[in-house]
Amino acid sequence: MDILYMREALEEAKKAYSIYEVPVGAVVVYEGEIIGRGYNQRETSNDPTAHAEILAIKEASKHLNAWRLLNCTIYVTLEPCAMCAGAIVNARIRKLVIGTRDPKRGCCGTVEDLTNHPKFNHRLEVEFGVLEDECSSIISSFFKELRESK
Repeated sequence: MDILYMREALEEAKKAYSIYEVPVGAVVVYEGEIIGRGYNQRETSNDPTAHAEILAIKEASKHLNAWRLLNCTIYVTLEPCAMCAGAIVNARIRKLVIGTRDPKRGCCGTVEDLTNHPKFNHRLEVEFGVLEDECSSIISSFFKELRESK
């Protein structure tokens, strides 16, 4: 099932790519159903918090009418930054599945680990590498295209 949901997150990332946003996508799953979707929209919305994870969490919270997303899993194409990792922890999400690591800003174990910090009152299961090649490729292609256009 992880592959199926990560493919859905990749579809979200493609939406970001199509509007010249960094192609990151996320979906939140509860009891086998996608209840939240998001893709990066920082540039188009002029909102520094409009990351894929934040948008997916907001939609999932609205769907469940709750801020606690207990028993939910979030699938993200790129390792979350500090803001998004913090939101995932604060939402009490049970599991995080990541496509590819972010060596510059990843805060789920690569640069820092906010998802399993010993001083936080919530920790979650984190899994890396689901559809890693596809998730890495879309990011690489985007930045290559961006460099070539300058």
